[in-house]
Amino acid sequence: MHQKKEQDKTPEKQLNEVEIGNLPEKEFRIKRKMQEMFKKNLEELKNKQTEMNNTITEMKTTLEGINSRITAAEEQISDLEDRMVEFTALEQNKEKRMKRNEDSLRDIWDNIKHNNIRIIGVPEGEEREKGPEKILEEIIVENFPNMGKEIVTQVQEAQRLPYRINPRRNTLRHIVIKLAKIKDKQKLLKAEKQQITYKGILIKLTADLSAETLQARREWHDILKVMKGKNLQPRLLYLKQAKAKRIQHHQTSFTTNAKGTSLGRKHKGTKRPTITNPKPLRKW
Repeated sequence: MHQKKEQDKTPEKQLNEVEIGNLPEKEFRIKRKMQEMFKKNLEELKNKQTEMNNTITEMKTTLEGINSRITAAEEQISDLEDRMVEFTALEQNKEKRMKRNEDSLRDIWDNIKHNNIRIIGVPEGEEREKGPEKILEEIIVENFPNMGKEIVTQVQEAQRLPYRINPRRNTLRHIVIKLAKIKDKQKLLKAEKQQITYKGILIKLTADLSAETLQARREWHDILKVMKGKNLQPRLLYLKQAKAKRIQHHQTSFTTNAKGTSLGRKHKGTKRPTITNPKPLRKW
């Protein structure tokens, strides 16, 4: 019984060797060869498993590196997007400043030309003999006999523009006349709705405006034409007058004396109409 227990404790490997040793020589060789092949294959599998583990570790390391680079790239892209937003905001502010500067420059030019009137279509050389003031006087006598010569006495300056004749242009240069009073200019422009002639030649009187204002008018011309064609009534709002009314309303609403009488004062502004649209259209 004791020997049987010790036989049970005998390692399996030892039993196999004992069993193999008890086998015939031919079977012994076959078993030994198979055992060697099994050990060899097992060793190869272990080596391949080790290689696979190493490869997996390398792949994990590579993936971690790729993820790190992707994270860094995303951060760079985010920074670039933030910089792009800032750059866009700066460009928009720059465009707004440029627009304000252009509007201010246009206002300055329009203020300088505020009292000017242009005469278009008078033949070249007429002003050399008579002077531009005399030409204006003849136009008034020929077309507006009831207006009198008072306007001519209000002429401060008159000249052809541009100063030099451009041989490449066939159009006549305009005569620009600066009047002392805006009301005289308005009288002429109001009366100019009829056909105006100078010695029987058809001419035109128009306000002297900056190139920017003229361009703005041209841009709005087709729009106003379509609006009127649809029975709409586009209006010109006088910007300075509207501001003055708002200021007056604010003062009369919140500023009163002890008796309850309004202390608000009237503000008079030069009429400078603008279309009810972000793009202004001024008319003098």
